[in-house]
Amino acid sequence: MEAVLQKPRKIAPSGFLNLKGVEYFLFEEDFMENNIRCIPMIIRFKMDQAGIKLKLSEWGRFSTEERILLAKLECSTEQEIKDYGKYLRDLVKEHTGRNATTLEIDQTPRWDNTYSLPEILHQKLAEFDWQLSIEQWSNLSRLQRFALLKLCRGGHENKNFPKAMREFKLVG
Repeated sequence: MEAVLQKPRKIAPSGFLNLKGVEYFLFEEDFMENNIRCIPMIIRFKMDQAGIKLKLSEWGRFSTEERILLAKLECSTEQEIKDYGKYLRDLVKEHTGRNATTLEIDQTPRWDNTYSLPEILHQKLAEFDWQLSIEQWSNLSRLQRFALLKLCRGGHENKNFPKAMREFKLVG
């Protein structure tokens, strides 16, 4: 039998690309797993603040409108974080019938420390023979610092660390 060559499937841009009022990164357009676009950093950031871990299978059940609302909802004040967590827990319960997985909330997250680079970031930078100054680190948004630290960890998105560094104009 002859092998049939198929054209690579073109994936439409996510609903988060160019979404007004939401910080979203171009490198995130590459995040795909099991044909499901992965959870955007802005939502992962808010989930960490609310102490909730969302599985990709749970994310895949949410509607586009629910996903966009999760990106847009405020999640800064104590009350907003509490409300965000409740909304997300309710979504998980509604779509899966199960309770959301909870995480311990880090009261001093490494991305908020603008006075020193986290060791995990030093190690990742060394892999590429790159340097990052404290000034560059502190000039990044909280979400950019969060994203870089998430991308330092092992896993499928690890390949996006260099893309993020370029997108954030930290390397050429």
